[in-house]
Amino acid sequence: MARNKAFDIALGITVMGTVGTLIGLTMGGGLMPVAVSVGLGLGIVIGFLGGRRFLVSILVGTVLGGVLAWLMAGVDRIWVGAGAGAAMGGFLGVQISMLLDVRAAKKAASEQAETLPSYR
Repeated sequence: MARNKAFDIALGITVMGTVGTLIGLTMGGGLMPVAVSVGLGLGIVIGFLGGRRFLVSILVGTVLGGVLAWLMAGVDRIWVGAGAGAAMGGFLGVQISMLLDVRAAKKAASEQAETLPSYR
């Protein structure tokens, strides 16, 4: 169990630290340390809480956004596309996670209803 928690925290630090760096590049040099620090802090918290699906969706969004920006705008704009992709990946990750949780709750409720005895 501790090994999974350590992996989630390391994944959170990596992903959110990268996103913080991308945001820091966008905001300018003076705010870079603040953005990176906030990203690392959020990564630790999200990893500690077990947000692996959320972090993976951000990672996929970062990579896809960077590749798409590279193909469309060139090497100079990869970081902009990666930052935007991370934001979209995070948004979609939250939405997909909520839909999966609702689906699991409905499935659990229907299974529980099937196993309860009927007193009619």
